[in-house]
Amino acid sequence: MSEKSGAIEQEVTLRQLIGPLAAVIIGMIMVILDSTVVNVALPKLVEDFNSSVTTLQWSITGYTLALSAVIPLAGWMTDRYGAKRIFLITIVLFTLGSVLCALARTPEQLVIYRIIQGLGGGMVSPIGFAMVFRLAPPGKMGSIMGVLGVPMLLAPALGPILAGYLVEYVSWHWIFLINLPIGIIAVLVGIKFLPNLERKTVPSLDIMGMILAPIAFAMLAFGVSEGGTDWGSARTLTGLIVGGVALVLFIFVELRKKQPLLELRVFGSSDFTRGIIIAWVAQISLFGSILLIPLYLQQIEQYSALKTGVILLPQALASAVFMPIGGKLYDKIGARPLVMTGLTVITAALFMLSRLSADTSLTYIMTALGMIGAGMGMTMMSINTHVLAAAPRHLVSRVTPLTTAAQQVMVSFAVAGLTGYLTSGITDNMAKGQDQITASIGSYDDTFFLSACIAIVGALLAIILRKPKAQPDDSAGSKAEDPNAAAMMGH
Repeated sequence: MSEKSGAIEQEVTLRQLIGPLAAVIIGMIMVILDSTVVNVALPKLVEDFNSSVTTLQWSITGYTLALSAVIPLAGWMTDRYGAKRIFLITIVLFTLGSVLCALARTPEQLVIYRIIQGLGGGMVSPIGFAMVFRLAPPGKMGSIMGVLGVPMLLAPALGPILAGYLVEYVSWHWIFLINLPIGIIAVLVGIKFLPNLERKTVPSLDIMGMILAPIAFAMLAFGVSEGGTDWGSARTLTGLIVGGVALVLFIFVELRKKQPLLELRVFGSSDFTRGIIIAWVAQISLFGSILLIPLYLQQIEQYSALKTGVILLPQALASAVFMPIGGKLYDKIGARPLVMTGLTVITAALFMLSRLSADTSLTYIMTALGMIGAGMGMTMMSINTHVLAAAPRHLVSRVTPLTTAAQQVMVSFAVAGLTGYLTSGITDNMAKGQDQITASIGSYDDTFFLSACIAIVGALLAIILRKPKAQPDDSAGSKAEDPNAAAMMGH
């Protein structure tokens, strides 16, 4: 009788999670979509504003830097004011910034409004992940996080299709205006379904941490971004030096605090450290190469933005299919076999892309993209869930900003590093007497090969993964939070 009632209780809990999951997913999809759509719309923005690519590139850079700057504040803000309240405020701020972007009349206005968007969007993912992780039943954690991960992989692939359609057939204003109805829906669903998780007693805001963290993450992201053009430029060196010094000072300050802005002591868990290093390697190989594929399709194959988005569809569909599968398998077999398999599949796909030529068929390219999507689905959510599971449960709200901020820097490094490698390769090949198309294809092949080598390093490192040890203070955190959360969800 007791076993039956326990099963019913777990089934009800999973059903109750649908509402909070929907609220978080709608908010995350909106923010992640906007990280990709402006790239596609950039040529049209340059034309309409009668400006330059260099000037309007800041609408992308400003957004990224704003994201990086506010991520570290997410943990303190949610502990102090409550996760639900801060999550809804950030969605409102992001939606407001989107409407302002659509109304922009000058390049300067667009850059400022994109920064407002980033200030709102930066906290959405870490707060959303932390809330769902705290609510998920331990035995179903992988499955729940797998469902939550779908928008993370689906949105970047669908973004170019949506942006391409709106830019070509409607107006660039709608890549921002479309966020208004989505934002309103996210807020209404959040008000109704998100639980009021209990707040925690927190000390006054860590002022030094609050100053140093945004400087460190924003300047590192800026320096690496500028490095994609010229690693020796004054802007690149300034960003890297200032960001590096601020990061060292930030680490020193945070390790001396009893309740720091970002919980760096979690690196004391070997399971967490192993997982986060593998996650970084996977992110560098994946997100850098994901940027290069649309560039290749548009610059070399001369496809339109809309057709490029459609060609990327197999990657989106495969990731959407394999993400929940990976989540369910994580609950049964853990992260190691999934990460090893996923990164091996990604390695094979990148090796395929390193053999591109002028007469490579579209079927060949789309097959490789489908393999990348499948590998991402198996790898990313299992390693992210592993990293969170390796941290004390009551510190999850502090760990997700740490991992999200680090990912932002790693993705910036991957994009800038691989773009720089690609550009220098094209220059070198042309210096050898090759025409531009031949030189470009050869350089793309070399860059995909480098990405494949990075991915295989990640697959080999995954051998050291193991099931995270039970955290001594985990039960205390769960007892303090989960019953209240479950009770609130029932209303």
